[in-house]
Amino acid sequence: MTTRIPHHPISRRFSFAFALAAILTLVLTEIPAPCQSKPPQPAPAPQPAPAPPQSFEFASIRLDDPNAPEPDAPPQRQQFPTNRLTMHHANLGFLIRTAYGFDYHRVSGEPDWIDSQSYDLNAKVEGDALLTREQMQPLLQNLLQERFHLAVHREQKIVPGYALVIAKGGSKLQPNKGAPFHGMIGSNEIRFWNDSIKSFVDILESPVERPIIDRTGLGGTYDIALKFATADDPDSNLPDIFTAVQEQLGLKLVPQKVPVEILVIDHVDKIPTEN
Repeated sequence: MTTRIPHHPISRRFSFAFALAAILTLVLTEIPAPCQSKPPQPAPAPQPAPAPPQSFEFASIRLDDPNAPEPDAPPQRQQFPTNRLTMHHANLGFLIRTAYGFDYHRVSGEPDWIDSQSYDLNAKVEGDALLTREQMQPLLQNLLQERFHLAVHREQKIVPGYALVIAKGGSKLQPNKGAPFHGMIGSNEIRFWNDSIKSFVDILESPVERPIIDRTGLGGTYDIALKFATADDPDSNLPDIFTAVQEQLGLKLVPQKVPVEILVIDHVDKIPTEN
């Protein structure tokens, strides 16, 4: 005998509601939550470039031995960039002018021995960093202040001098084609490779014996060759310095009053402190 369970309307509604709840639960769990955009993150701050060193890793300055034999070859000009600074038979006046970038016409207050006593200098920058001449100057300044107790100050003056300008017909300077910086200064010759006009102007002040300011407006580096007659050689077949600058380089020295900065030496010792 089969017993039939009577169908009850409540049971049917309950089953439908249960099934609908299960479907909604499944659907809601499978629908991903809406994406929430993240606020833009600020770009990382740029790291500052490492500060150039202010002192040498090691440095030796010794009085030049007056009895030492003269070198077979003339000393070579220091080349840059480099991590070493080496000078032999260099007087203190030259070291100071090199450290501060002043020609000897723009330095005053020197003691009478400053260009007669010579020194040997050997210094190295920390690590393998290669410094330009301008980057090396503060290190040499600090070294001279430490070892020679050098004290200086600067003064501004207006003095008779020259302005270097481009001559009529244009510049004849040859741009550097990749040769490294090096050069020579002779009694009647200036020859440099990969040098700037500013540096050339500083060098030109020596044979001209007056301060010079650059009014050429020329940038970049050049290979410069200049030959001229010195004032004490009237029989030379070479032109004087003014004619040579115009004919060979296409530049001109124009007389005028020029503002110059003078480096005044307040104090310097003759004997350096121990290394």
